Amino acid sequence: MSKANLAHFEKRLLEERARVLKELGTHGDTFGATLHDSGGDLSSYSFHMADQGTDAMEREKAFLFASQEGRFLWHIDQALRRLYREPETYGHCHSCGDEIRFERLDALPHARFCITCKQKEEDGKK
Repeated sequence: MSKANLAHFEKRLLEERARVLKELGTHGDTFGATLHDSGGDLSSYSFHMADQGTDAMEREKAFLFASQEGRFLWHIDQALRRLYREPETYGHCHSCGDEIRFERLDALPHARFCITCKQKEEDGKK
């Protein structure tokens, strides 16, 4: 892979990393909010059980999204490690060793598998 392509993918990975960190910061604000802050009520208790359920559901959703973003951040960091430590292996499939197409890496710069091997992996999970 050319140095220009490696620089392009490094930029893409760093952009994705910044976006994910920003999202995680937004979720962190949700977790840090007290019941008083999140409900907008004058007291720290919801008066109705449905309000309590809604508040709990919103916190669960925020946790789920933060968890997904955290996993995505881990994959991005792994791709950056591959790119920095062994640039000659970045962009090659971990399964078959073939080069991953530019279009796939441009869409998913953290991709570890070519499209064929990824399809085989997903078919095996069914």
